Amino acid sequence: MRANQQRNQLRIIAGVWRGRKLVFAPVAGLRPTPDRVRETLFNWLGSHVHGARCLDLFAGSGALGLEAASRGAAAVVLVDADPRVVRTLEEQVRLLDARQVRVVQAASERYLQGPAEPYDIVFLDPPYRQGLLAQCLLQLEQRGWLAPDAWVYVEAERGLEPPLPANWKIHRGKTTGQVGYHLVRRSA
Repeated sequence: MRANQQRNQLRIIAGVWRGRKLVFAPVAGLRPTPDRVRETLFNWLGSHVHGARCLDLFAGSGALGLEAASRGAAAVVLVDADPRVVRTLEEQVRLLDARQVRVVQAASERYLQGPAEPYDIVFLDPPYRQGLLAQCLLQLEQRGWLAPDAWVYVEAERGLEPPLPANWKIHRGKTTGQVGYHLVRRSA
């Protein structure tokens, strides 16, 4: 049991919870964004995180949303469909006393069909090879989920270019192993 818990841990890199280890649900296919990738992403975002409203779709381990909250995001919404994942995320939010973080149990594509709130930063890391990325990108743009100059982080299998709306531009991108990750800027 203890070895399993150690495998299902992640570390907050910076901010008020720096160095804090959190657990995530032992769910098949759940792959937290590695420390090195998170560090690169948050270096790219820099001061844009402080005071931002963030949406973490397909939250999984919560690594991206909780890292943003640790670094001063004003509000973070973690969305995931799996009840085991949601229970674990809620437990971690309680342990951190992260009052700016809300956990929602919903399929991300269904969540995006609901009433929209504009976010400054969206983290989008859908399960690989399920065709969810294009649909979510389109819903984010067309349904009012993004602030005028929002940032969208897209993580996908290596070689998959995100199908971006015309007013979005890749600001930065890298590949690590079998993962491609991009920070995209939306222009109003």
